[in-house]
Amino acid sequence: DEKEKFEPTVFRDTIVQGLNEAGSDLEAIAKFLDATGSRLDYRRYADTLFDILVAGSMLAPGGTRIDDNDKTKMTNHCVFFADEDHDAIRNYAQVRKG
Repeated sequence: DEKEKFEPTVFRDTIVQGLNEAGSDLEAIAKFLDATGSRLDYRRYADTLFDILVAGSMLAPGGTRIDDNDKTKMTNHCVFFADEDHDAIRNYAQVRKG
């Protein structure tokens, strides 16, 4: 039995690239996440996925982002960058529930 490597940064890069390519259309983001879920192990990388969908990138202990301001490692399509109103936040929550 060969163990599968745990590579959260590769997972992050794949998710962030897809979110950025989907643009600001939440329906396109939801479709991307649904399609990608069959190829990537969302359970294994649940913490990383949650960090990306909420903060836009991976978070270090203490809550600082691990992206070195590299735009290819972060996305603005997340809760932290959403408009500050109830409907906008609810729409992001519905994408996450998918």
